[in-house]
Amino acid sequence: MNPGAGQDSLSAVAGLSADEAARRLQQFGANKLPEPRSVPGWRRLLAELTHFFAIMLWVAAVFAFIAGMPQLGIAIIVVIVVNGVFAYIQQERAQHAAAKLRELLPAMVSVRRDRRVIKVHATELVPDDVVVLVAGDRVPADLRLALATSCEVDESMLTGESEAVVKSPGDTAFGGTFLVNGQAEGVVLVTGGQTRLAEIAALTGNVEAPTSPLALELQRIVRITASMALGIGALFFVISLLVGISWRDAFLFAIGVAVALVPEGLLPTVTLSLAVGAQRMAKRNALVRNLQAVETLGSTTFICTDKTGTLTQNRMNVVEVWTPAGLLIIDGQGYGPEADITGTGAEDARQLSVAARAASVGRAVLHEDRWIAEGDPMEAAIDALAARLAAVPAAGAADRGEHREQPTPSRRFAFDPRRLRESAIVGTTLYVKGAPESVIPLCAGDGTWAPSGAGASGARRALGMVDEMAARGLRVLAVAQRSLPGPPGATFRLEDAEAGLTLMGLLGLHDPPRTEVKVALQAARDAGIKVAMVTGDHAFTATAIARETGLLGATETVLQGPDLPEDDAVLAALLDRDGVVVSRVTPEQKLRVARLLQGRGHVLAMTGDGVNDGPALQQADIGVAMGLSGTDVAREAADLVLLDDDFATIIAAVEQGRATYANIRRFLTYHLTDNVAELTPFVIWALSGGHFPLALGVLQILALDIGTDLLPALALGSEAPSKGTLKRPPERRHLMDQALMFRVFGLLGPVEAVMEMTAYTVVLLGAGWRPGTELPAMDVLMAASGAAFTTVVLAQLANAFACRSATVPPWRLGWFTNRLLLWAVLAELGLLCVFLFLGPVAALLGHAPPTPGGLAVALAAVPAVLIADWLYKIVRHRRAGSPAGGPGTANPGTGGPGTAGGGTRVQSP
Repeated sequence: MNPGAGQDSLSAVAGLSADEAARRLQQFGANKLPEPRSVPGWRRLLAELTHFFAIMLWVAAVFAFIAGMPQLGIAIIVVIVVNGVFAYIQQERAQHAAAKLRELLPAMVSVRRDRRVIKVHATELVPDDVVVLVAGDRVPADLRLALATSCEVDESMLTGESEAVVKSPGDTAFGGTFLVNGQAEGVVLVTGGQTRLAEIAALTGNVEAPTSPLALELQRIVRITASMALGIGALFFVISLLVGISWRDAFLFAIGVAVALVPEGLLPTVTLSLAVGAQRMAKRNALVRNLQAVETLGSTTFICTDKTGTLTQNRMNVVEVWTPAGLLIIDGQGYGPEADITGTGAEDARQLSVAARAASVGRAVLHEDRWIAEGDPMEAAIDALAARLAAVPAAGAADRGEHREQPTPSRRFAFDPRRLRESAIVGTTLYVKGAPESVIPLCAGDGTWAPSGAGASGARRALGMVDEMAARGLRVLAVAQRSLPGPPGATFRLEDAEAGLTLMGLLGLHDPPRTEVKVALQAARDAGIKVAMVTGDHAFTATAIARETGLLGATETVLQGPDLPEDDAVLAALLDRDGVVVSRVTPEQKLRVARLLQGRGHVLAMTGDGVNDGPALQQADIGVAMGLSGTDVAREAADLVLLDDDFATIIAAVEQGRATYANIRRFLTYHLTDNVAELTPFVIWALSGGHFPLALGVLQILALDIGTDLLPALALGSEAPSKGTLKRPPERRHLMDQALMFRVFGLLGPVEAVMEMTAYTVVLLGAGWRPGTELPAMDVLMAASGAAFTTVVLAQLANAFACRSATVPPWRLGWFTNRLLLWAVLAELGLLCVFLFLGPVAALLGHAPPTPGGLAVALAAVPAVLIADWLYKIVRHRRAGSPAGGPGTANPGTGGPGTAGGGTRVQSP
């Protein structure tokens, strides 16, 4: 069945009624692709229990039972189950968060319903709906085109062909493709699962996405640490045999050590941290389409921003109309018909507004007693101008936003970024509007002006006026017309139709800058991020806005697309500075700018909203699209969508990206420090040839890993951005670099290990034991082991607070500023009490409550860790040129020297 077959013409079409659309929605269902068959929850959980590491642990548990050590076997199974369930829960939370984020940016489509063009959710589209498309729109369902003006469709997602396909009335436009040029209207044939896209999706639904760089690095860390765990386990197996332990006990001992050191929880914890970062960005109007982009944002070193709608409010208003008869000043607000008009040349300006409106599609409409832009805000401003000059009757309150009547163009030549103009034929007259440098050269020499006529000097006067208006920060459009030969409806080639035009005058549109842009730009500079404006606007307009917002740099470097140096090295050197303005750029030049800046070593964020911005957004490390004014093409190519189109939102997203990167490093520092303390007793036992008692057993290490350490690690992974996050330069380094390794293996880990072994030794010495003598009674060994266990737990408690920052001691941050960490610490202390004082649990773990001497050393581990961490931070800051805790240091950095306030900046290559 072909539901759309019954509607053959769009002439004077009213579209479906609201009631009929609702009935068809019930009949045909929502216009969305069938959900792929999801993997059942039990299978996803099973996968977490049967991956490589888990299988290794299952084998170890089986050997433990066979060898007659059921306690160890049960403990290993608990490790498998806890880690598997933890990973499963975090993945479910991440997927749920991603689904919630997608709901923040629903796909909308323009349709004709009840004789009006309205916006509806794409899922509400039904067969026989009349869809209105403009360049940049995604085709929402399979359509048969009834109207097609300069219509080109990108079908690469269906066919793989990169060339856009020219479409004519009667052709089919398939759902999921993009209209990259022109305008079109079409009748919906089929929706949802009946579309061609649904057929392809069914074939490709099982294709996995490529692994991101961050995921690859995390996998590298897991492989390294897991290999170390297996290697250390094998080493201890050999040592155990050499000191006379039976092969059975040696094997179980080695397996236990390896099991304790495998970092099974790392990947799900990082995923949770990224998901939390994405949700926080969404609350600040930044929608992340790819979780890994959260971390990349934190490394951004250069932002190329558009002007309109990002630095400005995208609230266009025609404030000047220039014709040979004079300059008319229009003082009006918004898109309503009311305005104060002063100056000369009102009649010429009125005729000019008629022409400009005919070459436009966007309109100003009354919606709920408020005038709003429908379509392009610039064209809506032109529509409002026509009403203000009484070129057409203003729509009254009774119209309720319906389009004002206008002559219907018989043909349109859509805007093309290569031509920088668009035109429409009404009857036998061609109306053209576009960039002055594109329109004025097409005008005839003498008799250029209409209706007044200004002679051959008119073009020079017009170009001079363009510069004057642009210097006042106005966006300038030229408007021209021409009477075409032949009868109405005659066919013309584009080049022939637009030759010999008559220039009517100029429009000056004002788009006020956003009030918060100055603060955001300063924040970017404080963060060591360079910002450039890359726009298609006139150089004078772009420069005026850049100067007004504070973007223009001290060198006042202003480049123009047509004059860009051909030598890549020369252009790259010009671009690689703060506050550069690049005007009149083409999409190809924007892509070139992106590649050159990346070639200079920058992590680039590039904004865009147009259909031709897609390549540059894909090339950039972070493509940023506009959620309000952006096209579907731009949003699909982007990693980040600004729901409010605000430049300041980019800076907020960078801040959260840096915080997420820091959180991952915090968790790594915390986790690896614990491993040092856990491994040390085995190293000492091995070095002593088995003569020094083992301070911690395998079951105790497992209790630390899956018991006391888990909640603080999660709390560190959700740490909020600090006040100083944007007060340091960007960083681009491995998560596990030399600074982190030194802090773990050269400072915090050894301090914990020394305090742990001191507590253990104090209890033994207090009971009269001396090295070389017989081991003391079992109750003494258990109390000593309990002291070592307690020391590690309390030291990790202090370590959790120390890991909140790599530059600031915790008392400067505030002990109560991370409430989740406080609850985690309380839970950790509660588990410690259970492990020490609950008889069966303590007996299973093989320890007892520590003696007063052992407990004193354990308590001393807390200040020992904090003081060691503080001294480390003092040394870092002194090397960087400022004392720790001094002015401007309230900055929880993430790692080694030269990364925080006062540190060394990343050098521009």
